[in-house]
Amino acid sequence: MISFCVKKRITIAALAIFLSMADASWAIRLKIATLSPDGSMWMEKMRAGAKEVAEKTQSRVTFKFYPGGVMGNDNAVLRKIRIGQLHGGAVIGGSLSRFFPGNQIYALPMKFSTLEEVDYVRQFIDPFVTDGIEKAGFVNFGLIGGGFSYIMSQNPINTVADLKSQKIWLPDNERINEGAISAFNITPTTLPLSDVRTGLQSGLINTVATSPVGAVVLQWHTQINYVTDVPLIYFHGMLVIAKKAFSKISQADQKIVRTIMTRASMEIDRQNRLDNIKAIDALKKRGITFISPDSASREEWLATGRKASQVMVQAGLLPKEKIDELDRHLQTFHDDSR
Repeated sequence: MISFCVKKRITIAALAIFLSMADASWAIRLKIATLSPDGSMWMEKMRAGAKEVAEKTQSRVTFKFYPGGVMGNDNAVLRKIRIGQLHGGAVIGGSLSRFFPGNQIYALPMKFSTLEEVDYVRQFIDPFVTDGIEKAGFVNFGLIGGGFSYIMSQNPINTVADLKSQKIWLPDNERINEGAISAFNITPTTLPLSDVRTGLQSGLINTVATSPVGAVVLQWHTQINYVTDVPLIYFHGMLVIAKKAFSKISQADQKIVRTIMTRASMEIDRQNRLDNIKAIDALKKRGITFISPDSASREEWLATGRKASQVMVQAGLLPKEKIDELDRHLQTFHDDSR
């Protein structure tokens, strides 16, 4: 007969094996793709967050990153997430608009003039965006502000009429901007992000809209001569993970991942702002001319932006009640600033 002590040791061993198997059942390696180059600030912050997650979860949750567009553009990344080849991605907000059109509320043309306006409005509107993305099936860790996009060109653009004669690039994943573009009466060329520099070099396009840091990081600034100094849109990115994959993580570890990666996203958000300021200086030092339209031309830009916003609402791409709320917050900001 097996002694009581032997039976006890067997029971304890069996329990240990069971617990280790149960613990392993929650383990997951999250595969995340992005266009951000390896070594960039975005990757450094995300890798630091991933390292902390692994430590805090005792490697039950780890990350494998695919930087530099090796998994394709944002559209390709989102397609691979749907079929389970990837678990998530750090993508530009516009690419998520097919899942939640309201995600593009900050992309209303000419809506903001300063980052201080954006800062004030975001504290009220960000939850609308993050909740909408969650309901669309993506866990996210908050918005990562990319700053303002400006019109950058090889020829001087001072007025809306000047823009009409240029060969303009539009991202191939910006469905909402396609609806608003009619207000500017232009016919843009759509290209994936990876083909823009070649398009500028070949003459296929001569005008882009991007942030200062985007122009420098992507080396587009080597192909442009002018920046029209009117903020076009405010854009953002997000680190998203498919809920189906995230649900395989234990509740306790989900909380750890959310806490750490939200903090990483906030750090990227803050650093992007500083990097854009440095990038503007870099553009100026390179000899790129910043064009400041006169008051009449500037008002024309703003009026065209308002028309484009109306088109987006009328097309059902953005909810009017939420845009009205955004406008109320903007008005409050200006009233309090007087």
